[in-house]
Amino acid sequence: MKIRLYNARILTMEEDRPIFLGEIWVEDDRIVYVGEKKEPEDRKKAHSFDKEIDCEENLLMPGFKNAHTHSGMTFLRSYADDLPLQKWLTDKVFPMEKKLTGEDIYHFAKLAILEYLSSGITAVFDMYLMPEIMAHAAIDMGMRCVLTSGLNNFTSSIGVVTEEYEKWNHFSPLITYQLGFHAEYTCSKNLLVQMASLAHKFRAPVYAHISETAAEVTNCKKKYGMTPPMFLDCLGMFEYGGGGFHCVHMRPEDFDVFHKRSLYVITNPASNVKLASGMAPISQFLEKGITVAIGTDGAASNNSLDMFKEMFLTTGLAKLREKNASAVEAEKVLRMATVNGAAAMRLTDADVLAEGKLADMILIDLQKPNMRPIHNIEKNLVYSGSKQNVKFTMVGGRILYQDGNYYVGEEPMHIYREVERSLARIMQ
Repeated sequence: MKIRLYNARILTMEEDRPIFLGEIWVEDDRIVYVGEKKEPEDRKKAHSFDKEIDCEENLLMPGFKNAHTHSGMTFLRSYADDLPLQKWLTDKVFPMEKKLTGEDIYHFAKLAILEYLSSGITAVFDMYLMPEIMAHAAIDMGMRCVLTSGLNNFTSSIGVVTEEYEKWNHFSPLITYQLGFHAEYTCSKNLLVQMASLAHKFRAPVYAHISETAAEVTNCKKKYGMTPPMFLDCLGMFEYGGGGFHCVHMRPEDFDVFHKRSLYVITNPASNVKLASGMAPISQFLEKGITVAIGTDGAASNNSLDMFKEMFLTTGLAKLREKNASAVEAEKVLRMATVNGAAAMRLTDADVLAEGKLADMILIDLQKPNMRPIHNIEKNLVYSGSKQNVKFTMVGGRILYQDGNYYVGEEPMHIYREVERSLARIMQ
């Protein structure tokens, strides 16, 4: 499929390239041209298009990268609320997850994908039970997904993670896999040592929930005499990089570990607020040269999978935490939600809009009142933007969502019905 997207404002997210009026050409799953408007004779010489879309001076930009989520947890949306993290996990989440089947997770993941697409999310970094189920749901709907293991003392094993890593990095252009485990507090030291050895075997980065709550840090220091980042680093966990999800309660020595190992911080502000886990020190990460990306976390703790909300909270909470209205500017937050997320997820071909890159992009409706006047589009996106502004979401050259309609191979109502059937059995 050859598609021409013309008469568009274009924000490529490349360094020092301002927004301009032009067009983008897509061939199959790649971008083949980004630039000023082409004259008809020049277009004919270069390409014949299967489809041409007038963007009506709306904004084309890279899709958002949701750098931490648990897609299958949509079934617990508004079920496990108003509890602190540990009580939320042990009293609500873990008991219900024991009832899940692979078929359940498949339907719940599809529900999440619908929400991602309507929020302008073109790729997700997903950690959940049975990652192969999420892989098949993503492939079936055309979604880009980076899988990571939620390995812990109760689910999966090093052998299974090894098999998953080798399989899903060579299965589909939509799927990749990174090494990961749930958290220090759900894994024995022996299991963590094995994970570190696996990272060395594959020369691969490792990702996990790190320093999400004050209690997690306190308990880790009691057990090992070190904070979670320090303890994991002493095991050799991050010789090849990786990252931490949440990273709310960080000590000075933890910043040093993240900087030394070039680790990514993936912040999840809505989840952290709702579970009262705290406010991540975003300004300090930036001052230390640590790259920050953004995730929604799962619908059980958030409860929405909305990157516009996450962007606003990332900057808003940083300003509140530092008591400084100039902290963490909107342009930096937009970069966290796009380019930095792609870097954290190792999606180096999906970071910016440029020739040869993957055609993962969104069209933002600038004709809505919340986008006017257009003093600064980047600031509008972060401070006043919402899901209502997403006109279409394209992944790999396919428009999967456009103007309230989905093009994912099945009707949303069918997905909703399957979700309700699974829920009826689980909640029985």
